[in-house]
Amino acid sequence: MIKLRSAALLCAVIFLTACGYGTKDQFASKAQMEQYTYVSKEAPSLTLITMINNRTGAGGHTSILINGSQTVMYDPAGRWRNSQAPERHDVVYGMTPQLLKIYKSFHARASHHVVSQKIFVTPEVTELAIAASIQQGRAKDATCAINSIAILRQLPGFESLQSTYFPAKLMRRFGKIEGVVTTKYYEDDEGQN
Repeated sequence: MIKLRSAALLCAVIFLTACGYGTKDQFASKAQMEQYTYVSKEAPSLTLITMINNRTGAGGHTSILINGSQTVMYDPAGRWRNSQAPERHDVVYGMTPQLLKIYKSFHARASHHVVSQKIFVTPEVTELAIAASIQQGRAKDATCAINSIAILRQLPGFESLQSTYFPAKLMRRFGKIEGVVTTKYYEDDEGQN
């Protein structure tokens, strides 16, 4: 019984530290967001990005890259910052391919890799996703997965995703959606966080 309690306590600690800790709300100005707006030439898509522990397979964080009329990332309770990617209430603007690579590199290290799950959607779905992300507002710490699901469940074709606080569970559920293409990014350094 003591081992079970210890395991439950350890899981609670890991859960509470999973999606950032002590993150501060960022409030980029409208001028900053407009200055760094990025419009991709790729087809409209959503990409669920999940940081996975290489040893345990547990998820450490999750975010959603939305490629629509502009490319933004909903990064709930995230700690990544870049002067060329202004953020307002967990929505990061101007996510160019170069900044996405920096984002992945920030999270990938000897202990974790980054899983990207992309699905092509209609332009209408991406605009709904951007609007829902802005409406969602700043996430509380350790709620990245449940906040990401809250965005996704508002979108046609994603309503049946079951709610969870765990990024790896969300990743597995998202991966079962028809049309999802999964890639993984690894680094073997000590990382940035």
